[in-house]
Amino acid sequence: MDHAHCITLLSALQRVPDPRQRRGRSFEWPYLLAILAGAVMSGCTTGTAITAWAQDHGADIVATLKPAAGRIPSDSTLRRTVRSLDITVLEKAVALHNQTLDRQDQAAGVLTGKSGRIWRAQAIDGKDVRGARAHGKHTHLVSLVRHETGYTLGQTAVAEKSNEITAAPRLLRTLTLQGTVTTMDALLTQRHLAHQIVRQQGHYFMVVKRNQPEMYAALDVLFRDPPVPAQPGDFAQATTVEKGHGRLETRQVTCSRALHGYLDWPGAAQVAQRYSQRVHIKTGVMTTETSYAVTSLPAEEVGPEHIAQLWRGHWTIENRVFHVRDVTMAEDACQIHVGESAHALAALRNAVLSLLRFHKWHSIAAAFRHYHRHPVKALHLICCGTT
Repeated sequence: MDHAHCITLLSALQRVPDPRQRRGRSFEWPYLLAILAGAVMSGCTTGTAITAWAQDHGADIVATLKPAAGRIPSDSTLRRTVRSLDITVLEKAVALHNQTLDRQDQAAGVLTGKSGRIWRAQAIDGKDVRGARAHGKHTHLVSLVRHETGYTLGQTAVAEKSNEITAAPRLLRTLTLQGTVTTMDALLTQRHLAHQIVRQQGHYFMVVKRNQPEMYAALDVLFRDPPVPAQPGDFAQATTVEKGHGRLETRQVTCSRALHGYLDWPGAAQVAQRYSQRVHIKTGVMTTETSYAVTSLPAEEVGPEHIAQLWRGHWTIENRVFHVRDVTMAEDACQIHVGESAHALAALRNAVLSLLRFHKWHSIAAAFRHYHRHPVKALHLICCGTT
């Protein structure tokens, strides 16, 4: 890996302006940012833990970063630093850093069409930061995440008294969508969002539920009572069988372009049905689920096996980002809530998580334990891109 062409996390964070008055500054701004990032990389989940980590490893931190003050900042200084971060610039800096990692890892999230044409898949979804909400602070964030790797390519806050439907278009407008397919759950299956993605020369994959009643009804009729005779190429099907976690799961994906030209939806090229059957091996209990989707990807390039890949890949955002931030990084348990501090820490978690994924850490908990024991390695990774 050519790290010379990979922006470091600290150099990205230094784009965030120092809000302090010149008079009375005791610590360099990059020094404070490096401590915050190092503490997050070492598994610190609260303001108190961040300060404790800095104090416990003070000698190593000072020797590595060589601050002019020659000492560790106080708890109040570190908390003020988190509160004073310009959240708009911080999110742009984290996005720049993570997108650079993503460009270095060009095999991630790749969907290869029948002719060899390539799209890169990315999922968009929202997450509530519950720890801040417990104190009356609304912090709901919409993120865009690369399939498979879990790199967070961008994130934005949902305005109070608003929702993800208005935040998602704002986030996508800041990104280049050409050569991508963006996956989303039913809440974001909205006409204006489909139109925007197509206008930005990207593709979409949208799950269809009853919040779009006309389209849902059309798909339900199509797959439940297909036209006879169907035209050649109107339907295609792929089946997968997996065994794991104590159950046997069969998924059957059926794609159709029979509604192409009939379905009143921006850019719609084909629709899909996924029928899932799960059998719990010990009990023999069977459950089934039927889901629908619409996509702008052309049927001549993308078949049911590709659609199955996208359907499963969408859950990267939940399994590799939101779940990790909630459970391993204890985001929802964190009680920091003053100003935009909860949002700022969420952005730092995204940066650290993407950096650890890039360096092939499969267990984030193991990475935290490692860097908590080796703070110098954590700081080198943040400042230099290597350990």
